[in-house]
Amino acid sequence: MAGRLLKVSSVATALVATSGVYLYTKQLDPNDLSLVRFGRAAAATAVISYDYLTAFRNVEPGTDEYSALKSKVHLRSAERLRALCCANRGTFIKVGQHLGALDYLLPGEYTSTLRVLHSRAPQSSMDEIQQVIREDLGKEVPQVHWDLSTKRILTMEFAEGGQVNDRDYMRRHGINVNKISENLGKIYSEMIFVHGFVHCDPHPGNVLVRVCPHSGKTHIVLLDHGLYQELQPGFRLDYCRLWQALITSDMLGVERCSRRLGAGDLFPLLACMLTARSWNSVNTGITSTPVTHSEDVEIRTNVSQYLPQISELLNRVPRQMLLLLKTNDLLRGIEAALQTRAASSSFLNMSRCCVRALARHRRSKASSRTRRLRISVGEVLGLWRLGLYEVYLQVKGHPLARWLWALLGCLG
Repeated sequence: MAGRLLKVSSVATALVATSGVYLYTKQLDPNDLSLVRFGRAAAATAVISYDYLTAFRNVEPGTDEYSALKSKVHLRSAERLRALCCANRGTFIKVGQHLGALDYLLPGEYTSTLRVLHSRAPQSSMDEIQQVIREDLGKEVPQVHWDLSTKRILTMEFAEGGQVNDRDYMRRHGINVNKISENLGKIYSEMIFVHGFVHCDPHPGNVLVRVCPHSGKTHIVLLDHGLYQELQPGFRLDYCRLWQALITSDMLGVERCSRRLGAGDLFPLLACMLTARSWNSVNTGITSTPVTHSEDVEIRTNVSQYLPQISELLNRVPRQMLLLLKTNDLLRGIEAALQTRAASSSFLNMSRCCVRALARHRRSKASSRTRRLRISVGEVLGLWRLGLYEVYLQVKGHPLARWLWALLGCLG
């Protein structure tokens, strides 16, 4: 049992270390040299591993004492990870913020401890900020203007609002939680599938919601535009086709598109990681199979058991996929906090964007007006079918419809 718990902590620690290696770019402080930063990561890993290996030696598994001790070990390990992220700063903070959003994957002690990095991350000193400003702008104190932004500085207005995972804030301000989840999904589907230019750091501290005081409309505000990924057209289209296959339960298409993206014989694992669903649910249909507690438990268990395969898969797929996986995890964490996971509307919006993106690509390759017209007609019909299906789901889920079905069942 201690070994399995050790694997759970290893998932978090490995993600911190390996993601830091991938994203690490430049340091301004000698204390932040890569040797020092990853030396800290190695030391934290060793201490956490030793704690898990020795803490449970004299405790019987399955007892109340064991459960209480497990929670304590999780908590102090999470605090060590948080201290590591704060000490190394930079991309380690980003990874800590990512882990803090994985409520569906990591123990609560980890997510609650690391979640503070969403809104209370260590701040750079004014001297450090002014150093970058002097290097790039030649000024001591910048004014708030777009012309003062550079490759390393993005000067933006201060935005009021509540974090996107704060249900209490939304309740107090009369904000529809389901609509926020749906619109956030639309925003990211447009970015990923249609435009191929993606904000890849949507942890709750970077996504605010607010009611506009002038129009009364609800706004979603994206902050921190320092981590964008421009998707290569070929990758984006294969990713579109893969998601279409996943949504329609086209398993041959899932395998074909996954292999095109480099997954090889690990294509079932890629499908499970993208959807955060079990392989059985992927086969049955992610749009028709509700998420259950037993499935969540199965996923948490498998993450620790399949860590070598996960590492192998991450080494195989294009680097663009790594940031999309991170983005998916963060969005899924928000959905879990809002209790809107696996909503049918999110899959419908993804399908619409995939249909539009693939139709636009086919039109760009068409050699005749007739061919382009046929593609456009097919696109309209595809979107129309999705619209009809959405109406069907809305009617089916309406309380009156459920009452009528129950009445017909009684009469039958």
